[in-house]
Amino acid sequence: MNGELNTLADTDASTEAVRIERPTLHNVVVTRIRDMIIEGRIPVGARIHEGQLCQQLGISRTPLREALKVLASEGLVDLVPSRGAMVRKLTRKDARDMLDVLSHLEAMAGPLTCQNATDEEIREVRSLHDQMLEFYKTRERLPYFKLNQQIHTLLISLAGNESLCLVHDILQTRMKRIRFIGDQKEESLLAAVRDHEEMMEALEARDGERLSAAMVNHLRGTWERIKNAI
Repeated sequence: MNGELNTLADTDASTEAVRIERPTLHNVVVTRIRDMIIEGRIPVGARIHEGQLCQQLGISRTPLREALKVLASEGLVDLVPSRGAMVRKLTRKDARDMLDVLSHLEAMAGPLTCQNATDEEIREVRSLHDQMLEFYKTRERLPYFKLNQQIHTLLISLAGNESLCLVHDILQTRMKRIRFIGDQKEESLLAAVRDHEEMMEALEARDGERLSAAMVNHLRGTWERIKNAI
C-alpha cells in the first residue's frame, strides 16, 4: 500500500513539474493595454475611457480596472481621483534622469554579467539577439522592440544582483513608451541594432568593461533618439 501511495505521489509531482501555464485574462488584458500605450494607440496624456476600452477588448470593467492598477504600478498610467486613469506623460527631465540612472546600473552589470553568466545563458542571449535581428529585417517594430527590451532585462538578470534587477526593471518599464517612439527613424533603428551587436560581441568575449561601455553608449544614443520625441 505504501509503495502504491509513493508511486501516486511521484506521479503527482511529475505532473506538477510539467504542467503548462496558460495565460490568464488578467495577464492578457495588461499586455494588450500596455502595447496600446507603447505604440501610441492610446495617446500620452489621454484619459482612458473605460467603457470604450471594455467594448473594444470584449471585457468587463473589473479586469480592466485591475489591469490599470498594474500599469499604474509600472509608471505607465496615472490613476487620478474623479478623473480615472490617464496615460502618464514624461518630461525631458524625467527621461534624462532615468537614463542617467540606467547608465550607472548597466555599467555596474557589465562585469558581473560576464563573470556570472553560464555558456548556456550567453547562448540564450545570442538566440534572442538573432530573433530580434529577424524582426528588424522585416520591420516588425513591436516584436523587435519587445525582444530588444527582453535582452536588456536578461543581461541585467545575469549579473546576479537582485536589487540591481529590481531598480532596473522599474525604470526600464517606465521608459518603454518613449523608447519605442524614439526608434521610429531608419537611422535610429540601425544605430540601436549596431549597439546591440557590439554588446553581443562583448558578452561572448566575456569582456566586462567592453560590455559596460557598449551598454552605456547605447543609452547615450537612446537619449539622442528620444529627446526630440518628448
